[in-house]
Amino acid sequence: MSNHDEHQVRTTEHEAQANLKAVLQLCAAGRLRCSEKTLRPSAASVKAVAEALSGGDFYAEEPIASFAWPLLLQAGGLAELASGKLALTARGRAALTKPTHDTLALLWRRWLSRGVIDEFSRVEAIKGQRAANVLTAVKPRRAQVGAALAACAPGEWTDVDTLFRTMRKAGHDPEIARSERALWKLYLEDPEYGSLGYDGFHNWELLQGRYTLAVLFEYAAVLGLIDVDYRPPVGARDDYRDNWGADWTDCISRYDGLLALRPNPLGAYATGQTATYLPTPAPADAAPKSTGGLKVLPNHDVVALDGLAPAETLLLDAFAERTGDRVWTLTPASLLAAAHTGRDLAELRHHLNAATTVPLPQTVTTLLADAARRVGQVRATGPVHLIECAHPAVAALLATDRRTRTHCARLGERHLAVPLDKLPAFRKSALAQGYPVG
Repeated sequence: MSNHDEHQVRTTEHEAQANLKAVLQLCAAGRLRCSEKTLRPSAASVKAVAEALSGGDFYAEEPIASFAWPLLLQAGGLAELASGKLALTARGRAALTKPTHDTLALLWRRWLSRGVIDEFSRVEAIKGQRAANVLTAVKPRRAQVGAALAACAPGEWTDVDTLFRTMRKAGHDPEIARSERALWKLYLEDPEYGSLGYDGFHNWELLQGRYTLAVLFEYAAVLGLIDVDYRPPVGARDDYRDNWGADWTDCISRYDGLLALRPNPLGAYATGQTATYLPTPAPADAAPKSTGGLKVLPNHDVVALDGLAPAETLLLDAFAERTGDRVWTLTPASLLAAAHTGRDLAELRHHLNAATTVPLPQTVTTLLADAARRVGQVRATGPVHLIECAHPAVAALLATDRRTRTHCARLGERHLAVPLDKLPAFRKSALAQGYPVG
């Protein structure tokens, strides 16, 4: 979404559900990379996520949602890093076909307890954070913001300054600095003149308030729990103007533009205020709907009738060959290639059944069933250790003796295959029979 001088109101409940599907598809396609050291997404991954988001990010040139999603997948156990690339876990693959509202609620709870980064690190104008013994533990801070959000009335707008006052009155204090001494190590622009340790230069809004904005804007709003009223961050707040260095600081954080928030039904469900999720009607100008949006033809073509949401496009690209602007063709080769990369054919079938108004053609169900049968014919069971015997009689003895036969399988006349996790037991049993494994 482009930057405008005027504030914008954005409802997030439905777009977050579309975004979750899109980001899971990006991850399944192997297009998301993160640093092995910091776990943060690469610039290319942030760009890929931004392009797939329903309605785009909150600001066109300042990543918020596109930065948060790869971190949320990791915190929620939906994805894990493998050689710098995010890969879906079993939980992540299951989330492809599960109700999105339950997954979003899970991600919020998991972020509160297992968030991947310290959100305050994203408030880059406040420097000195990396010094030793400066910042408090992040988990208790998150809990304070989570409790404050859970205390907000669903369906009612609250401006952020009112929220700050309410938090202070209720004792929801996400304290940032470990001590008064630690405050001297935090600063704007210059570590001496701009230190926040001076009296009156470390107000609640500047520290606890900016942390609260970061959690709410970059995680609660991205997960679709709160609707937001916001504007560009530059000039949005003046609560730091008395600090030394403020003249050279356009804003304290990218989250300064958050003006007000409104917990929606998804937020009420995720924060435990309601036991069930009762969604609001999807807006008329929402992204293309999946239900009824596809036509599956007997010749194995899949046609998008009115355009597709990014998640659906990514899914079809994974399982089919694109043969036109809105046409994909299912082939044995495309289905088996998807299975080869770890994709589940049941995911495709589930989506096609949900996205069409009539039963799938018999030719398509036969094609899918045949591919599924082929996938099950050959299975990788893991690495094994190859044992070579000098004589076939020794191989026969070890393959049949009750002490060693459960740990190995015979391969030809003189070789045995031993799973790596059973190798110690095999060696011990073989030694007991007088055959130490060299």
